[in-house]
Amino acid sequence: MNQRPPRTAPIKNVTVDAGDPNRLAEFWAFALGYVIQPPPPGFETWEAFADALNLSTEERERYGAVVDPHGIGPRILFQKVPEGKAVKNRWHLDIDVVDPSLPEDRHDDDREAKIAALVARGATEIGRFDERAGRWVLMADPEGNEFCVLGP
Repeated sequence: MNQRPPRTAPIKNVTVDAGDPNRLAEFWAFALGYVIQPPPPGFETWEAFADALNLSTEERERYGAVVDPHGIGPRILFQKVPEGKAVKNRWHLDIDVVDPSLPEDRHDDDREAKIAALVARGATEIGRFDERAGRWVLMADPEGNEFCVLGP
């Protein structure tokens, strides 16, 4: 009997519309602990890849992507669109920014330091919530896309 190999997670990309895909890729690489996606095999840089395809300046700025350096989480693809964000997201990412190797009594300080670093990179803090179901900080990335930084 011919058996299929185990399947990985079905999500290939999480795709985000963006005015500046590379700026958002840099922001989200930091926020998620991801890295900018390396160029395809055989190319040392994305510039060399674009040159090989003879891409225009406009085509070169059309996409940006970040990947989990451990190969576990999904790729996040940022694609350039002409229109800006107009309404509240219908869904968003919840992220945990705390270093799990830290002692539990340092988690709040670590979270606050990461929130400050996200703001320094262009995020906006929108509100803080402390409910029976949990604690979180609602934020927006540099282009206004909402996300939450989870609390303990």
